[in-house]
Amino acid sequence: MDIVGPGAGAFRLPGSTVPDALSAAALETMRTAAFLVDGEGLLLAVNAAALKLFRRENDEFVGQDAHDLLHRDRHGRPLPRSGCRLRQALLTERTEQSDLGWFACGDGTLLGLSWVITPCSVHRGTGALVLLHPRGPAPARGDEEDLSTPLTELDRLALLAETTTQLTSTLDVDEALTRLAALTVPLLADWAVVDLITEGDEVRRALVVQHEDGVLVEREDLQGPMPPVPQESTMPLSRALRGAASGLAGPSTYQGPPDSGIAVEQHRLFTSTGMHTAAIAPIRGLRDVLGALTLGRSQRPDPFTLADLPLLEDVTRRAGLALDNARLYERQRRVAETMQRHLLPQMPVVPGLELSARYVPAPHASQVGGDWYDAFPLADGATALAVGDVVGHDLEAAGRMAQARNMLRAFAWARSESPGTVVTRLDEALVHIADVPMATLILARLVSGDDGLWRLHWTNAGHPPPLLVGHDGRARFLTGAHGVLLGAGNHRPRPDSVLTLPPRATLVLYTDGLVESRRHSVDHGLDRLARHAAALARRPLESFNDALLAQVRPDDNDDDVAVLALRTPDSPSSSEATA
Repeated sequence: MDIVGPGAGAFRLPGSTVPDALSAAALETMRTAAFLVDGEGLLLAVNAAALKLFRRENDEFVGQDAHDLLHRDRHGRPLPRSGCRLRQALLTERTEQSDLGWFACGDGTLLGLSWVITPCSVHRGTGALVLLHPRGPAPARGDEEDLSTPLTELDRLALLAETTTQLTSTLDVDEALTRLAALTVPLLADWAVVDLITEGDEVRRALVVQHEDGVLVEREDLQGPMPPVPQESTMPLSRALRGAASGLAGPSTYQGPPDSGIAVEQHRLFTSTGMHTAAIAPIRGLRDVLGALTLGRSQRPDPFTLADLPLLEDVTRRAGLALDNARLYERQRRVAETMQRHLLPQMPVVPGLELSARYVPAPHASQVGGDWYDAFPLADGATALAVGDVVGHDLEAAGRMAQARNMLRAFAWARSESPGTVVTRLDEALVHIADVPMATLILARLVSGDDGLWRLHWTNAGHPPPLLVGHDGRARFLTGAHGVLLGAGNHRPRPDSVLTLPPRATLVLYTDGLVESRRHSVDHGLDRLARHAAALARRPLESFNDALLAQVRPDDNDDDVAVLALRTPDSPSSSEATA
C-alpha cells in the first residue's frame, strides 16, 4: 500500500509498506498530528497535521530518527536518549503518555506538546504510532467564559491527585518545575512563575512559562538571579519566600516606591507579562521554604480571589515535597561525586611520558560506580597502569572498587613481578579477604629501555583490549595476554605480553561503557573507537581524551566510563637531531 506525498496526505519511505490497520488514509484522517516510526525510531510516515504543526517539509522527515530530529528538553537542547520516556516506551513496546514534552519545529521554535505513543505492527516488525497535540488549546474568541468557570470539587481533587503523581515520579528539579507549570497553566492561569531559594539562601527565578496560542512558551528573558529576600517587606512575594503567607497581587501592588530589590523585579514582571492579577504561595519543604509559585492571569478576565488560595497552597505543598526529594537526591549525587573524585587518583609525573585520565559517571546512578583507573610508580622504577570494572554502579560498587584498587597497589609494589603474576595473586586474595564478586582488569608495567623506547608489559583479565594508535593514524587493538575475569575461579597462571611502543604513539585503556550500546554490537563499538581515535591521533592528549569521550561514548549507554591514555615521546634519534 503506498503512502502518497504532499497534497494527498502522509508520505512514506521509498519501498515501505504499512499494515492495513494503519493505512495512509487512516493516518491522514486523524486531525491530530501523528507519525509512525519503526522499532529503531526511524520515521516511516507523517500526516499533514504533523507537517503543519512542526512547520517542516516532507524531505526533512524521510528516514530521520524521530528522537534526534524532534525531541528536546525545555531549554531546546537535545534530549539524552537515556532520559527520553517516549523512546523508552518505543524500545519496551508499551503504551505511554505525557502531558508535556518539548519538540523542535523547522523554524527553530520550541513547542510544548502532550504526546501518546502506542506500539503497532509495521513492515519491519513492531513500531509505534505517536500522537501529539497542544496541551490545553487556546480558547476561541468569545469562549473566555469557559475558562472562567470555577473548578468543581471533583476537578480540584483530580488536579491534586495528578500533581502528586506527576511531581513525585521525577527526581530532576527542572523536570519537576516544568510539570508543575503544565499542571497549572492554562487550567488555573495564563502564566506560571517559580522562584527558588538555593541552599546558599540566594533567590533564582527558575521558570517563567506563558500560555500562548495553545502551547506553553518558556520566557527565558524573565528568568535568572533575583535580589535577596527582605526580612521586613510586607509585599506578597517577599512574604511567600519567607514562608509567612500566601497572597494576591496586581500591577498596583508594585507601583509605589519599591521597598526592596524583589519589588523592583516584580514590577518588571507585571509590566512585561501584562498580568492583571496574580496568586502567590510559598513552596515549603519538610524543614525550609524552598521558594514560591506565582500564577498570573493576563488573558482571562476574572481576577484571582482569596478563595483561590487554598487550592494553590495544596498544589505548592505537594510541589514542596517533590522538590525536597529532588534536592536531597541531587545532594546525594554531589556527595557521591566528591567520594568518586577522592577514590580516583591524580596522574603521576613520569618524565618523557604524557598521561591523561577521565571518568564519566553513570547518568542514572548516584554519580559513582565500579569503573576505575590508576597509575603509580613501582619500587623498581617502573610505572604501573591499570583500568578495571567492578560489577555495578552504585556506592557499594565504589567500595568494592576501592578494595580491589588498593589491594592491587599493595601487591604490585611489594614485589617486582610480571603483571600476570600480580593479578593472579590479586584474584586469589579477592576470593578470600574482599567482597568483590566479579571484576575485569588490565594491569600494565611501563619501563623505559636503554634505547630510549618504552616497553609495555601487560595482562588482561576479561577486559576490553587496549588500543594503540600510531602518530600516523594507524590503530590496532592489543589482543594478547587475554585471560578470564577476576572472580571466575581461575587457578592457572595468567598470561603476559610485551610490546615496544613506537615514538609519539597513544595507548588507550578504557572500560566497556565507552563501546557498549543496546543498539549495536560490541564489535561495532570497538570499530568506532578505533576510527575516532585514529582521526584524533595528533591532538594534544588532554584534547584527545575529551574528544574521544564526546564522539565515541554511545548516547544510550547508562554505564560509567573510565579512560586512561598515555603518549610516548618522540624518538631519541629525532630529539638528538633537533638538538
